[in-house]
Amino acid sequence: MHNGLMEALVLYGVGDLRLSQMPIPDVAEGQVRVRIGFCGVCGSDIPRIFSKGTYSFPTVCGHEFAGTIDLCGPGVEGFEQGDNVVVFPLIWCGKCEACENGKYVQCSDYDYLGSRSDGAFAEFVVAPKENLIRVPDSVALQEAALTEPAAVALHALRRVQDSLVGKVVAIFGAGPIGLIVAQWARIMGATQVLLFDIVAEKLELAKRLGFEGVFNSTIEDPVEVVNAQTEGKGAHVCIEAAGVPQTYLYALGSVRRGGNVVLLGNPAADVTLPASLISQLMRREVSLLGTWNSDYSVSGNDDDWRTVLQAIASGKLDLSPLITHKVPLTDSTEVLHMMKDKSQFYAKVLIHPS
Repeated sequence: MHNGLMEALVLYGVGDLRLSQMPIPDVAEGQVRVRIGFCGVCGSDIPRIFSKGTYSFPTVCGHEFAGTIDLCGPGVEGFEQGDNVVVFPLIWCGKCEACENGKYVQCSDYDYLGSRSDGAFAEFVVAPKENLIRVPDSVALQEAALTEPAAVALHALRRVQDSLVGKVVAIFGAGPIGLIVAQWARIMGATQVLLFDIVAEKLELAKRLGFEGVFNSTIEDPVEVVNAQTEGKGAHVCIEAAGVPQTYLYALGSVRRGGNVVLLGNPAADVTLPASLISQLMRREVSLLGTWNSDYSVSGNDDDWRTVLQAIASGKLDLSPLITHKVPLTDSTEVLHMMKDKSQFYAKVLIHPS
């Protein structure tokens, strides 16, 4: 940090990433400036940077982060310099019907740190005080940086209104979010958690996290595996966490009568459903649930974010094994290209100021 400038990874156009100096953002009333500790790279950041682009350029990406309060603007109470915090990246309008009901993720006119406005692939970020939660003392900043994906994973399972106690949960896609979903399913009482992927290292990581029902979809047909594990009945809950056409078919084909399928992965391509599969879903009276983002409460209620932080603090949720890379901003362009090209195995990649 020199002369009011900070280091940031700036996206000037699709695929045009440059490490740049930019002004350190000022704080207005009710805002807080956070010095970034770590920012995770989301699966959605790779297409955002290299193919789809953001809403406008230039943009600083990065929305999964934790850091330390650097400066509080006027009118900010309850926080002070030096507090470790996580930041809910969706900035809601506060005026629409959804906001009046506290359903911020359904806001009709929201801003978003890291896609619609500047995020945390930088030294500092500014956010409204309402979007901050203090990190418990026992939680390290690198784990706290995974609060956002862990809240998304929890939210997906909470979309299933029934208890998971004694249930079978099948998860298609063992990326970071799929592996966190698996941990939540175990915490929430599922007796059987089945994980499917095509990447051997992801399945190895699942085993290291203590999951035994781990299967390679290139070797075994997931629908047959689920049936074999459930006496032909199917899973109570199927989570589609990869976003590829094949995994949608697996998830929809593996669910039992009256069960739930949750669509969690960002879709990579159009999906065509065979008529026989649609008939099966109708006859089985399956519920198909969409999920997006996570629930966040301003009044400090038991939302997805606070549940995550409590679970990390109590040791129930173990996110550190998911972190495979920690990279300073100076080396971040290379690591993002590595993720795009899949030139080495990675689970969670964290970027931090140089």
